[in-house]
Amino acid sequence: MDDNVSRPATDVLSERSSRVVAYAKLHRPSVRRDEGRFLVEGANSVAAALAVGRALVVLVRSGDAERHHGVLADAASRGVDVVQLTDKAVTKLSEATTPPGIFAVCELLDADLTEVLAAQPRLLAVAVEAREPGNAGTIIRCADAMGADAVVLLGDSVDPHNGKCVRSSAGSVFHLPIIRERSIADGLNRISVAGITTLATAADGELSLDDAEGVLSRPTAWLLGNEAHGLADEVLAAADHRVSIPIRGRAESLNIAAAAAICLYESARVLARRSA
Repeated sequence: MDDNVSRPATDVLSERSSRVVAYAKLHRPSVRRDEGRFLVEGANSVAAALAVGRALVVLVRSGDAERHHGVLADAASRGVDVVQLTDKAVTKLSEATTPPGIFAVCELLDADLTEVLAAQPRLLAVAVEAREPGNAGTIIRCADAMGADAVVLLGDSVDPHNGKCVRSSAGSVFHLPIIRERSIADGLNRISVAGITTLATAADGELSLDDAEGVLSRPTAWLLGNEAHGLADEVLAAADHRVSIPIRGRAESLNIAAAAAICLYESARVLARRSA
């Protein structure tokens, strides 16, 4: 629980409050890592954090308490402290262009790859060196929507606790395990040893997504490349199959988030039909 839960909910914290200053520092990756907590904003993210027991304290702009009544009532029912903020404190904490006025301080999300693989997952989304937080958040949201068992961030990937990543996920960071693995080779090897077929997205893939139903009926992991450079040659070589998405219009390519959505949807469709 937060370190000052005894403060009455009627207190309104200003931007000079030591607590607000400390919470604002959670925008830094090093501080998040050292303290084991991070800051989320927006009603969707706060509600999702409360639902899974990750929220340590909820913060709301004093004039927005009624607008967020449902979320605040949920926090109170769970025994989570609710603290009110001034407008300037909200501005200090927010990274959004239009601050939604509600935040939560949460425990970090990192899951363990060994535990995820032991549960025999059917579908994984594996982002390799994903650097753009908006795309990473969208991949997490797509994976959640399509019923994936986990998202794995390999190599030098964005921190999933990054504010833009969390906002882009629309709360999905709290709905499925998020794993960070620094070693790309080790991560891919462990996934393969677990009996999961690895599929690399590639424009020149030898297998078209249109013809991949037999492969997609098995436990699979989609390998999704860096936004600027795609998948490295060694990652493509390590994959069990290189899969291309047919492009029937005039666009040269798809960005990584769009490709992830298409591939994960097709996997979910096949798995649902095979299990029916």
